[in-house]
Order: sequence, then structure tokens, then C-alpha cells
Amino acid sequence: MKKIILALSIVFIFASGAFAQPSGLNLRSNSAFVFDTEQGRVIYDKRADSIMPIASITKLMTAMVVLDAQLPLTEKITIKLADVDHLKNTRSRLSVGSILTREEMLRLALMSSENRAAAALGRTYPGGTKIFVVAMNNKAFELGMGNSLFVESTGLSSANVSTARDLAKMVEAAYSYEIIRKFTTTATYVVKLPHQKHSLLYKNSNSLVRRGTWEIGVSKTGFLKASGRCLVMHVQIIGRPIIIVLLDSWGKNTRYGDVNRIKKWMERRFRSKT
Repeated sequence: MKKIILALSIVFIFASGAFAQPSGLNLRSNSAFVFDTEQGRVIYDKRADSIMPIASITKLMTAMVVLDAQLPLTEKITIKLADVDHLKNTRSRLSVGSILTREEMLRLALMSSENRAAAALGRTYPGGTKIFVVAMNNKAFELGMGNSLFVESTGLSSANVSTARDLAKMVEAAYSYEIIRKFTTTATYVVKLPHQKHSLLYKNSNSLVRRGTWEIGVSKTGFLKASGRCLVMHVQIIGRPIIIVLLDSWGKNTRYGDVNRIKKWMERRFRSKT
């Protein structure tokens, strides 16, 4: 009963002010949602209820479901053939047979969007991948994400869909997990695999994290041809906790241009009131 009440309250908060379009803030992403979590107020809404593929933004839900199950993070997981992407044929530096702890798999999936790591996390869930997907959708329901659907753990399937408004709820929930905050904001990480001579350097897929000029609490990028370039962040702007969701940004740097436009617009607005 408490979960239902929580979900309904989240729906109400995120629905209020849904059509806010401040003057001077023109974002290029095809779908966007900017939310002030401190005031519970929508700052910007552009096609925020359009259902579309979300690519690797999916991995935030993957991480929450894994952590909710309280599976041992020190348990070693082996990359298997079942984790290889045959849908988009993406590459991975984690070869079949690679062994990492569940914690390391989570880190690589979140910071560097490592698809085989995310696939392995779903496969090794109690009951396997199918049960994991059920848990993902149950979590979405719990968070009030009524326009979202998950079919696998990586985001490689364009059938993983959501809306900008729903994803803001997911980002706010993800922010409550310390390990997600830590891993999504890790700039670089070195992995040493026993069967390889050289260590592997992984970089955060969000260049803003690597620059270190933003105060970022949660970050996740995504890209598919069907989804365009996507970005979600929980950030501090002018001392306020702000959630930014940008979907279907086709230009290579459009999503980063948009978050900078949001930041500058908020800073100008704050200065004008002081």
C-alpha cells in the first residue's frame, strides 16, 4: 500500500507545471524535461510525454534492480556467449570468459555503458534474464513510470521505451543509491583482467563528468539510431538540485549544448533576481 501511495505522489508532483516553457530557454533536443527537485517544480517541458526508445539510459534501471535484490557485490561473474550483442553487433572489450565482480560489472555498465556487463547483470539475477525484466517493469510501476517498458537490461533494444517525464522519476530514484551516484560520476576506471597482459582503461561516456566542471550527482548517456543521443543528469545549478532529461538529440554535441543552455539560463535568471 505504501508503494502505491508513493507512486501516486510522484505522479502528482511530476505532473504539476507540466507545460512550463520559460522564455529565453530554447532546447534543441526533440524531447526534454527539466525538474527542480527542491521546489517540486517543472522548469521546462518539451514533448515530455512522447514515448520513445531510451537506449542505455536503461542501465540506471538495471542497476537499481540489481541493488534492490541485495546480491553480493563481491561475487565473480563470467562473461558468456549469451552476453554478446547479436542485436546491434556492438563491440566490447570484455571478451567471453572475462571474470569480474558484480560490483565491477555495475561500475562499467553505469560509467562506460558496457553492454556485456549489463547483459551479465541481468543474466545472473535469481531466475535469469526473464525474471530480471519482470523486476525492471515492477520497479517502473513502483516509481509511477506509467509510460515505460523494459524488455532487456542493456538498452540495445529499441523496445525499451519511456518518456522524458518518466525518466526524471527514474533519475530521482537512482539518486538515492550511493553506489549509483558514485559509479555514474566516476571519470575513469582501470580494469585488470587475469587473462590479459594489459589493463583496460574505461572512461565515463559523459564528457561533462570527465571535465569535472559540473556538480553532477547522477549521469547516464545513451545512443541508438532509433533513440538519437540521450542524456539524463541529476545536477546542482545555482545551489538547486535539478534533474535534466534530454532525448532524441541527433547532433553529436546537441545534448551537451542543451545542458549548458539550461545552466546559463538558470544562472542569468538567478542574477536578475538578486
